[in-house]
Amino acid sequence: MSESSAEVVASAASAAAASAGNWRKAGVVGAAIGVVAAGAAAGVAIERLTVGRGMRQKARLALDSAGPYGSLRGTPGKAYADDGTELYYEVDDAEPEAPLAPRRRRLFGRKAPAPVTVVFSHGYCLNQDSWHFQRAALRGVVRTVHWDQRSHGRSGRGVAQTDEGKPVTIDQLGRDLKAVIDAAVPDGPIVLVGHSMGGMTVMALADQFPELIRDRVVAVALVGTSSGRLGEVNFGLPVAGVNAVRRVLPGVLKALGQQAALVEKGRRATADLFAGVIKRYSFATRDVDPAVERFAERMIESTPIDVVAEFYPAFTEHDKTAALTHFTEMPVLVLAGVKDLVTPSEHSEAIADLLPDAELVLVPDAGHLVMLEHPEVVIDRLADLLMRAGAVPAGATVGGYGSTSSTAQPG
Repeated sequence: MSESSAEVVASAASAAAASAGNWRKAGVVGAAIGVVAAGAAAGVAIERLTVGRGMRQKARLALDSAGPYGSLRGTPGKAYADDGTELYYEVDDAEPEAPLAPRRRRLFGRKAPAPVTVVFSHGYCLNQDSWHFQRAALRGVVRTVHWDQRSHGRSGRGVAQTDEGKPVTIDQLGRDLKAVIDAAVPDGPIVLVGHSMGGMTVMALADQFPELIRDRVVAVALVGTSSGRLGEVNFGLPVAGVNAVRRVLPGVLKALGQQAALVEKGRRATADLFAGVIKRYSFATRDVDPAVERFAERMIESTPIDVVAEFYPAFTEHDKTAALTHFTEMPVLVLAGVKDLVTPSEHSEAIADLLPDAELVLVPDAGHLVMLEHPEVVIDRLADLLMRAGAVPAGATVGGYGSTSSTAQPG
């Protein structure tokens, strides 16, 4: 990053921190944000900092109205977690089945199996719409359930967190997924698909409800996720910067969460800076459709800062390596972007090492949001997983939906 760009980053961080009105905290916040921004925004935020703010605001409004991203809706439903948190989900039903294909007969005999339901779990600071392309491709082919994790999307704020001050745990998310399955998929075989935190949620489900995995789950897809050791991830930053951030970030996030309203104003004031950071940690290619980039920004920006603060500590404590043994007797897809800076592909390779029969797919030139950046690759491998599990006929057509290339038209 050039000296002038670094000055802009530093001043933006100081301005965001100062908006909290607490100069002591502002220094800590500014320092932490400055370290992250200096490492993450290099070569990305510069272009945004050289364009007029008014023009950028107009561009964001135009992109918000462009493309169909996040517009797909299904039949709504609600489940309730063990602490009373309301969990929102949507169901897309399959179209009436055609006669059984030979592969389906080989797997299930001539009697039609119970309809398979694919349950999608999204990642941290996202929502169910992050599966937009895969949802569109599978519509009508197989029954799917998309849900919002607690405190994300259309789900309610975590009751245990807001009323009792309890920390969020990955185990709690696993129990939340069980509540959604009980409400939306009370019987029949299930395929579990999880991205990032959603993959961890799937592992937590298996750890706590192994009988559900044994009796009903017929396949699993783990996308851009990790079974543990997330405290060692350097996010593409210099070691010194990472260590500094790790020391102060939990306290900084807690302080920010206690002043959520003021911090949200600061986030809006520095939207251009953080748009560059979001892009850096979401995508690896340069020609992603700007409307898709903006779609990802909207999802992340819509996550309140106090929710960001609540969830962050859970990741350093996450360790569900032992739970992977519950997936050894079924088809498994492990997929990751080679340039993922959030959950590096080495973590997916470690999962695949423990599941030797799993299909490991490493997508070159892909970042953390691989399902938005290279949707056709994810759709293709998911379709193959569903066929191997007998979830769709071998002759079923799973279509694509749009492209993330900046030269393509959405739809």
